[in-house]
Amino acid sequence: MSSEFVISIAERGIYTVLIITGPLLILALAVGLIVSIFQATTQIQEQTLAFIPKIVAVLVGIIFFGPWMLTRMVEFTAGILENLDRFVG
Repeated sequence: MSSEFVISIAERGIYTVLIITGPLLILALAVGLIVSIFQATTQIQEQTLAFIPKIVAVLVGIIFFGPWMLTRMVEFTAGILENLDRFVG
């Protein structure tokens, strides 16, 4: 196994992780920004107000994006397992 091959496998793995986590991170960022703007305009400085909407939004995002995320992870894992003979020997 050459170093380019290992780097390409790692690159595909990192790309898959970024694609899978991207929608949830963007969703949490958007909800956090909206809550921050709301806190700034109303001058409410409650610490838990920033976390609870983000947690709920990420859980809703997991419900909505979950099947797609699982499909991407299974495709990546199946690709690794199908080419296992190339990786080992």
